[in-house]
Amino acid sequence: MKAFQTICRQLRISKGFSVEPAPCVGFSTTSSCDRKKKVNSYEEVDQDKYSNLVQSILSSRGHAQNPESLFEEDALLYGPVSKCKPPKQDDQARVPRNWLPLFNPERCVKSNSSDLSIPLKIPLKRNVVPSVTRILQQTMTSQQIFYLDRWKQRMILELGEDGFAEYTSNTFLQGKQFHEALEYILSPQGNLKERDENLLESGYIKSVQQILKDVSGVRALESAVQHETLKYAGLLDCVAEYQGKLCVIDWKTSEKPKPFIQNTFDNPLQVVAYVGAINHDANYNFQVQCALIVVAYKDGSPAHPHFMDPELCSQYWPKWLLRLEEYIEKEKKQNIQKPE
Repeated sequence: MKAFQTICRQLRISKGFSVEPAPCVGFSTTSSCDRKKKVNSYEEVDQDKYSNLVQSILSSRGHAQNPESLFEEDALLYGPVSKCKPPKQDDQARVPRNWLPLFNPERCVKSNSSDLSIPLKIPLKRNVVPSVTRILQQTMTSQQIFYLDRWKQRMILELGEDGFAEYTSNTFLQGKQFHEALEYILSPQGNLKERDENLLESGYIKSVQQILKDVSGVRALESAVQHETLKYAGLLDCVAEYQGKLCVIDWKTSEKPKPFIQNTFDNPLQVVAYVGAINHDANYNFQVQCALIVVAYKDGSPAHPHFMDPELCSQYWPKWLLRLEEYIEKEKKQNIQKPE
């Protein structure tokens, strides 16, 4: 029927000729002798006037149609078939295979230690288990890698290879000095002003002044932490009370404003990994249920604090477990592919 309608359209376009389709022929259960002879609509066409067109049409009547020809005909009349792409698999829809709780039910939130005057500072043992930073770097999404490479290329075009290397080195040095200054401010041994006036004038330190007023009861500074079951480690910046709630605090620097936690990329996964590790590390006799990401700015503008309560930490914990599983799978594949 579709082919016949196509022919009719072609005839109308050619010289205004109109052909009406024949009425549909019904089928019954009576014998073949009782059936009326089917009228061929093509016989009504003036074959002398449209001999070439009619001959080409009639010459192809005997060919049997197959699925391929039907699909080609539909594609010609209505265009190609649009196939829906499968929905992307979201981390929230996936469930970690090896589920472990974020919080330790056998450990209380308050410290059992009677002396909290000296914060813990456990050295990090390198190359024993993978670090949180390495796991996040090795499991970045293709979109994250794309934007990181694009930023790097743009900076190299602007600064040159040597200029970009110097920029990277200076950024690392400034971040290191910022963390050293915070460690000295938060430790009970001394005052920053007694150590270095220049660090006190740092834009990053000015940026976090209002945040520091709400930080008290420091439990750990630049201290290593390791999850004894999941086998990963990290070096956390600080564990202290922020507005009366015990938190893992992570100090970040940025040249661009990051007013929302979504702007901090993988930082929530990092601090949640530290929360889970500290709650399952025998070196710590207390439990942490909250986290705080503080983004400081070089120009001294007020830092943005991103507080993560127990509920928000629990939402990020499965995402961290999925990244950890992805890292383990990649390591297994690489080890299999390595020649003996």
